[in-house]
Amino acid sequence: MIPGHDYWSLMLSLPIHCGTTVETIPARTPYLRAPANLTRAWRARLPEHGFKVGLVWSGDPRTHDRGSNAIDKRRSVQAQAFLPLLELADAANVTFVSLQKGPASQPQIEALPQHLRPFDLMHDVRDFADTAAIIECLDLVISVDTSVAHLAGALNKPVWIFSRHDGCWRWLRERDDTPWYPAARLFRQTVPGNWADVIDRVGRALVDLRKP
Repeated sequence: MIPGHDYWSLMLSLPIHCGTTVETIPARTPYLRAPANLTRAWRARLPEHGFKVGLVWSGDPRTHDRGSNAIDKRRSVQAQAFLPLLELADAANVTFVSLQKGPASQPQIEALPQHLRPFDLMHDVRDFADTAAIIECLDLVISVDTSVAHLAGALNKPVWIFSRHDGCWRWLRERDDTPWYPAARLFRQTVPGNWADVIDRVGRALVDLRKP
């Protein structure tokens, strides 16, 4: 039974009715916080020193939904595709940390050269609270367009997001920032299916960021 009401609206139509513009999108971050006890526990397990960068290379394939699965194939890559980034660990003086969850993640990490594998504790992650706590301990997150990118944005953690050629409507068009997350930066795919160029640009940006 629906209680008495004066109006109804589809959720995604609310910005129209509220007169929301790009300039007035609520973007006060962080609006999420990881539990302090979890953050302390995960910090104790991560490398103590250095610039720590979290990595996410694929989303949930959602094989039960053909449309969602098709989108995931366009936004996700294999861990091997991140090798040009992983090879920058010494030059950029960073420690890469896996934030990748899912049954395929461990075999993909194990297929990487041992000396280039990201630091990985995700087998002990139970839920998003754990993931948020790890992100709180990092300096930067680099992610394909999946839930962890939004989590990092909500935590106000600097996050670099890979946006596919037919990018999600949330990212608008022809801009490398986003009104939703002030600490986010978009790296857009210029040619459908070509992630190599995006990864190259991200690598150069990371090296520039780490220059003294």
